Amino acid sequence: MTAKRRKRAHAWGVAAEYLCALWLLCKGYSILALRHRSHAGEIDIIATRGWLLAFIEVKARVSKTDALESVTVDKRRRIAQAAQAYVATHARYQQHDLRFDVMVVTSPWKISHLKDAWRE
Repeated sequence: MTAKRRKRAHAWGVAAEYLCALWLLCKGYSILALRHRSHAGEIDIIATRGWLLAFIEVKARVSKTDALESVTVDKRRRIAQAAQAYVATHARYQQHDLRFDVMVVTSPWKISHLKDAWRE
């Protein structure tokens, strides 16, 4: 992949994250963090609604199938480790129910939200 294509793909991915965050706000979630980085890994979106704390991986792809296949076992493990690190450093969320979601953006206006995509 050329540098220009990588740059464009990165920009589309960042735009997808912000689009998903806006979508979540419209659905009643509160956004706690976007593109959260820790020693354990990165989480695209951390959101809460009631007693639910959702860790959300965002994928922008041509097809939903391609996007879901790109969330590998290793990727899920890194997200789960980053989630545990987040909860460990934010004591107020230790009693919340944790959920791991995947949001897929397949075009600028088509968003799919797979709730509880996997469990740890």
